[in-house]
Amino acid sequence: MLSESRKAMKLLDRIERHLKESHMSATRFGRRAVGDPRFVLDLRCGRRPRRRTVEKVERYLAQKSQPSAMDTLWHNERK
Repeated sequence: MLSESRKAMKLLDRIERHLKESHMSATRFGRRAVGDPRFVLDLRCGRRPRRRTVEKVERYLAQKSQPSAMDTLWHNERK
């Protein structure tokens, strides 16, 4: 089983990957995902989020990883 600090680091790695792929700032991600613009900055400094906060982030990341209907339409039209 992962320790709390390892879980937080794994979450931060996923967030950092999302930020890079989506070209989103850390403050925008925090505001959109959990309503806290300092969330990612605090994680980088060692903050350990609560379970509920982790669940919110997980839901946000899962939602953003699924292509939207508009993305699908655009992709199909380009074929």
